[in-house]
Amino acid sequence: MNIETVQRWVASAILFHVGSVPAVTLAVYSIGVADTDYGKGVGLWIMSGVIGLLTAAGILAIFRRSLLSLWLIVGLLPTVVTGFYVL
Repeated sequence: MNIETVQRWVASAILFHVGSVPAVTLAVYSIGVADTDYGKGVGLWIMSGVIGLLTAAGILAIFRRSLLSLWLIVGLLPTVVTGFYVL
């Protein structure tokens, strides 16, 4: 395997971990916050979506793919799943 390919996979794995942990954490935490303060809960929920989108876009950029891809939906997955509980 080419060294550049390995570097891309390692960088994308690191970015996936660094980006997905806050996105999932904010999405889950927004459920509890929305019960007591709805505005703050929705704000955290939206921030989780933004972080997820930026993470997915960063991974696409590492692999030099088009940023307008259906893979961006994967970045919104934690936000979509917890949206039923927040809204």
